[in-house]
Amino acid sequence: MSKQKITLNQTNIIGNTVIIDTGCANLSSVRYAFERLMTDIERESLFVTDDVEMIKTAERVVLPGVGTAAAAMSALKNKGLVQLIPELTQPVIGVCLGMQMLTRVSKERGGQSDDSPCLNIIATDIEQLDSQGLPLPHMGWNQITPSSHPIFAGIGAGSYVYFVHSYRAPISEYTIATAQHGETFSAAIAKDNFIGVQFHPEKSSEVGAKMLQNFLYMNKDTFVQSPTKSLASSNLLNEAQL
Repeated sequence: MSKQKITLNQTNIIGNTVIIDTGCANLSSVRYAFERLMTDIERESLFVTDDVEMIKTAERVVLPGVGTAAAAMSALKNKGLVQLIPELTQPVIGVCLGMQMLTRVSKERGGQSDDSPCLNIIATDIEQLDSQGLPLPHMGWNQITPSSHPIFAGIGAGSYVYFVHSYRAPISEYTIATAQHGETFSAAIAKDNFIGVQFHPEKSSEVGAKMLQNFLYMNKDTFVQSPTKSLASSNLLNEAQL
């Protein structure tokens, strides 16, 4: 896999940051986590909204989510956002269930008889985590092994983040961080301008705050110069598959 060197603007936050109003329960905690990293003036450019035009023109977009994929996708459909989100060209980060919605399909059916179609942005599928006898959901602090993707700038291997999930994305070419709970799974995935993290950065103390800060320094030019299928490290993928 090719590697891409991206330099983040570390001096100020450019443009608007929009958190998509999916109606999920963690909207407030995600917003507060970003607000803590901003000056009073910068907070004026942070919005929680489902307005199509505001999402289109934002410098960066956050897709939060908790609950089941079926319910979350239904909410996006009702808001007319299912076609919009895959067309976004600015940095987009999916958090927890928001990450899973970036994939093709989820087996987290939420009482439905069929698997839940997702946004089909990243070509991987969501299945139940094989915890190999460990408790499900996978809940609490766990270590990650990150790649050199810019979302992990300043984050070392073995850093602890906070997880709450029973379903996961498998290890694939889109994996940019791994974790283990029974099996080794994708703690984060990425393709071009789309990033997904399975854990909750807003609940992950200084490590999570650093990731959110890295995201705030991204803008519409961050991934323009050399788009790639993913920014995953081949070494990371090979080690996880051993």
